[in-house]
Amino acid sequence: NFMDGLKDGIILCEFINKLQPGSVKKVNESTQNWHQLENIGNFIKAITKYGVKPHDIFEANDLFENTNHTQVQSTLLALASMAKTKGNKVNVGVKYAEKQERKFEPEKLREGRNIIGLQMGTNKFASQQGMTAYGTRRHLYDPK
Repeated sequence: NFMDGLKDGIILCEFINKLQPGSVKKVNESTQNWHQLENIGNFIKAITKYGVKPHDIFEANDLFENTNHTQVQSTLLALASMAKTKGNKVNVGVKYAEKQERKFEPEKLREGRNIIGLQMGTNKFASQQGMTAYGTRRHLYDPK
């Protein structure tokens, strides 16, 4: 019933208009398919302008054809998170982190070039002993 209630796009358009008034100029109340798809398309455009990332947004057919419930729900959660980030009182979703810029002194940045991080590994105790050349066969038995 949840997806059927959203299928015409009216609730979605009203929702984004509550968060950001005037986002969807005209909400079609008609039961005709193209009007319902137009509502969903207008909702998608509005939440994109609102700040929801494109990879978080469902496609109109996901909702209209009742095929991808997970993506529709993920979009609504992403919209709730964006609303919470913008200061709206929403009980769902998480507030997105704010950008934190850091500035380092040039000599500190130069010092960092001389350090080999542990993620890069080290060549201590490394050798190519036991390595075989490319293209040679790996014997599963002792050929001797």
